[in-house]
Amino acid sequence: MPTAVFEGRGCVLDMDEFWVSMGRRALIVTGKTSGYKSGALEDVCDVLDKNGICYCIFDSVKNNPTVENAYEAGLLAREFSADFVVGIGGGSPLDAAKAAAVYGSNPELEPYEIYDGAEDNPLPVVEIPTTAGTGSEVTQYSVLTVESRKTKVTVKGDWLFPKAAFLDPRYTKSLPPNVALHTALDAMSHAVESVLKRNNSYISEPIALGALEIIGRNLPELQNFPCDDDVRAELLHAAMLAGMAIAHTGTTIVHSMGYVFTYFKDMPHGMANGVLLPKFVEFAEKAVPEQTEKIYKALGISSSDEFACMIRNTGLEHPVVSEDEAVEFAKIAITNKNVPTAPWKVTAEEEAEIMLWR
Repeated sequence: MPTAVFEGRGCVLDMDEFWVSMGRRALIVTGKTSGYKSGALEDVCDVLDKNGICYCIFDSVKNNPTVENAYEAGLLAREFSADFVVGIGGGSPLDAAKAAAVYGSNPELEPYEIYDGAEDNPLPVVEIPTTAGTGSEVTQYSVLTVESRKTKVTVKGDWLFPKAAFLDPRYTKSLPPNVALHTALDAMSHAVESVLKRNNSYISEPIALGALEIIGRNLPELQNFPCDDDVRAELLHAAMLAGMAIAHTGTTIVHSMGYVFTYFKDMPHGMANGVLLPKFVEFAEKAVPEQTEKIYKALGISSSDEFACMIRNTGLEHPVVSEDEAVEFAKIAITNKNVPTAPWKVTAEEEAEIMLWR
């Protein structure tokens, strides 16, 4: 994980030398709200102004950005002659910023050619999360919606690792409580899936379990969100650790099923993962009991039933999904390339059962 990580209150403002080293012109990629409400965009503009770095702002990132949306940001990077890209927000702006950096340095690249392996020196990227969940600030993935496939598809490559990430707990304070919960469950999903994947290793597993320990002890605190800075700092750190774990292993079927939920049910990504996790863990407990036991120990529980109670106790709402919908969604999700990496040989019927958990 070659990304430099800076943590703590005011860390964006305390790194003048770093910002100067990035170049003289920056494209800031963010959405309509989180960058502004969190104060992160203001801090970035202040530090760039202070150091004489010109910038322009692309604040049109959609929730679950499409390939075309990221390409639009990349065109602006090119027109502005940006030296680097700054992503500010949740997973959507952070992922869009990475893709924009690829488009910004490859003028010949058509939008969907990014999936062919665009390794031609993308612009350097700095990521500043305003949610504690995505982990995108330390991964080599950019997840974009592909309308023709009615789901999300991941761009992957070592060239997508950000140059640096800044984790300031002040930027998560303005989150709506439900978003704080959903993003924490996204981080939990990253860690759980990483531990249970077939390519789990001695490198990734301790990192993922460390993330789960932090999330497990802080998840109840989200009932009183915005909590205090220490709790939010811990959750940011856990999300980063879980991101590091999936940088090694990737995710498995929870994410591919969640992408279908997001596309068809307009469900936030972390919420989708959260409602899928309990039944997934129940299946995994039968298939790989030693691995699930490690997850339970990290979370301070002892069974899949207790895990399901932990998710229910967060107050997470379950979407209304009919049996017919679950069957159709499973037909799409079962074709995802991460299905063979699951801890057991998954069938479409099992995926449909997981999607119907209440």
